[in-house]
Amino acid sequence: MRGEIRDISSGRDKDPSVPRVGTPRRLAAIVVGDICGYSRLMELDEEGTHARVRRIERDLIEPSITEHDGKLVKTTGDGFIAIFDSPVEAVRCGIVIQQSMIGRNAALPKNSWIEYRIGVNLGDVIIEPDDVFGDGVNIAARLEGIADPGQVYISGGIYEQIKHKLVCGYESLGDRKIKNITDPVRVYRVLPDPAAFNKARKRREHVLIISFCAILLAIAGAVVWYMRAYPRSDIGNQASAPAAPLQETGNAGTRSAPTAKQARSESAPAVTPVPPPPPPKPVIEPAMVPLPGGTFAMGSNDDISEKPIHQVTIKPFAISKYPVSVREWNACAAANACPFLVTGREDIPVTDVSWTDAKQFVAWLAKETQKAFRLPSEAEWEYAARGGTQTKYWWGDQLQPGMANCKNCADTAAAEQPLKLGSLKPNPFGLYDMGGGVDQWTEDCWHKNYQGAPQNGSPWVENDCVSRVIRSGSWKNDARYVRPASRDSYDTNVRYPTHGFRIAISS
Repeated sequence: MRGEIRDISSGRDKDPSVPRVGTPRRLAAIVVGDICGYSRLMELDEEGTHARVRRIERDLIEPSITEHDGKLVKTTGDGFIAIFDSPVEAVRCGIVIQQSMIGRNAALPKNSWIEYRIGVNLGDVIIEPDDVFGDGVNIAARLEGIADPGQVYISGGIYEQIKHKLVCGYESLGDRKIKNITDPVRVYRVLPDPAAFNKARKRREHVLIISFCAILLAIAGAVVWYMRAYPRSDIGNQASAPAAPLQETGNAGTRSAPTAKQARSESAPAVTPVPPPPPPKPVIEPAMVPLPGGTFAMGSNDDISEKPIHQVTIKPFAISKYPVSVREWNACAAANACPFLVTGREDIPVTDVSWTDAKQFVAWLAKETQKAFRLPSEAEWEYAARGGTQTKYWWGDQLQPGMANCKNCADTAAAEQPLKLGSLKPNPFGLYDMGGGVDQWTEDCWHKNYQGAPQNGSPWVENDCVSRVIRSGSWKNDARYVRPASRDSYDTNVRYPTHGFRIAISS
């Protein structure tokens, strides 16, 4: 759903009879991944490890690279090499792979874990049909070699391109001397969770504080030793006698010293009452639209993931009139209950939100309001998006300009952010942006189709599911994704620039 992938595997002319002029080169973000302890895993279970690695490549590595607009150059048995036009997408892909592997390893004993080390570098490379060459590739491979298992290490060149574009932290590891590379390379460790960045920063601060305290103790010890070794003598004789108080004379005669009571009354400062702290601002709840219960046909025959069409009965519930806005999100961030503060316009949907982030917002809002807010189930979302209709779009079977905020839904150029909330018409239930605008998280775990799906509108979940369902499509997707039946998925703990959410509550 991220867009078309350009063929970047070769610079050769399509006609083999035409000779190639020069060597094709290009600037690219290179991602190199390798499995830590692969030989040990093969010794434990050769056939099983081989099958697991092939399955990971087929189900995770290749789709993740494609989804982030990259090109898989080759696999190396226990690793892979990929190139990307965008450094941002290259690092995002690395984060998705690493966090997906956490879920895949969760149910296994630690000695059976498959853990990748990933290095990312920006450099000029030589393109061949089935391989890439150059120092840019070598540096990415060296970064992978020094990375910790489960981590993504990036070069300084990548860091400069992405440092203000991803909601994550970076820990500088300093300049490293890389084998066969003349100049040292600045290395950073990617921290996908900003909380992890704060922990790393606090850890460094603690080290500095401990070091400072140790220096102070050393200085104090030296002073004590000096005082004992060279004690003062005749301090009383060396001290000068206090001067006699001067008597002020004048027409009124000698002024007597004030009494103790007068001294106390003159020196006592005026007591200013401290104003009470202002009361906390009440939380402004998102506008909610109550929906009646009902039965509808969920799914479609337009995509295999939307099959089979099945009847679902929905209980009455309420869903937010709009996706959660930047203003509403920032109230949670200001209360230190959500992980980051968003700058810029406050009247647009919040974006770059993971499923875990959305759950944090819902938990905070439920606590503050004493109401059981939650994410909608996938069935509730589609029921609300259809607005009582069963057509391809809620307005009919044909795409109409100006009805949804998507890439080809209007004649305007693609924007860098979604439209202001409520800019377009609501659906028959009075809900805005139920198709286009931002992708919207639901409670459900991802399933490749509806075989075995609940028929009562409840979320379809299991323990430790790695990815969750997103709905609606976004302003960067085409009209296929704004259909009420369209469904997609993304990794639970990974943020993406088009992902937002809306909330629900049971009646």
